[in-house]
Amino acid sequence: MNRGRLEAFSDGVFAILITITMLELRVPAGFTWHALQPEVPVFFTYAVSFAYIGIYWNNHHHLLKACHRVNARIMWANQVLLFSLSLFPFATGWAGRNPLREAPTVLYGCVLLAAAISFFTLQTFIVTGEGGATSDLAKALGKDRQGRMSLAIYAVAVGLAFVAPWVAALLYVVVALIWLVPDRRLERLIDETGE
Repeated sequence: MNRGRLEAFSDGVFAILITITMLELRVPAGFTWHALQPEVPVFFTYAVSFAYIGIYWNNHHHLLKACHRVNARIMWANQVLLFSLSLFPFATGWAGRNPLREAPTVLYGCVLLAAAISFFTLQTFIVTGEGGATSDLAKALGKDRQGRMSLAIYAVAVGLAFVAPWVAALLYVVVALIWLVPDRRLERLIDETGE
């Protein structure tokens, strides 16, 4: 399969996900500032989810630019990633309507963890397809401390969500802030190869 086709399909899904997630924001019935109050947690959760979808879109774009061969394993790993990300609208809506409650915060974290594992798997399959540990992509990614640290933080945060949902929510935001700057390792590789 052509890499461009995989990227175009994925871009369409990313755009749809952001749109669907945004639909959780409702226009208040009243006309005062107080009428907006119930929407504040929903807006905050939406903003975090929007940031996450944007982060995944950005890093997915860079990862696919560094990919020269697409095989069935990569296509299926990409589908699993997109499936994980497709759970964002539901988890965002539930967490936003029930701020800092145990079950919605746990579910939101599980969706984040599933997306991170899926991205890590896709990245691993692409590295393997590009030649494994000796490939330029593997060298650019190095030990991927940032990715592994994110997985660990998500796992800890999901556990904490059972006893301290506000701490878990804070950790979810921290990971988003860590990833706001696009992955420089892949940007450098793409610049070097002229992609």
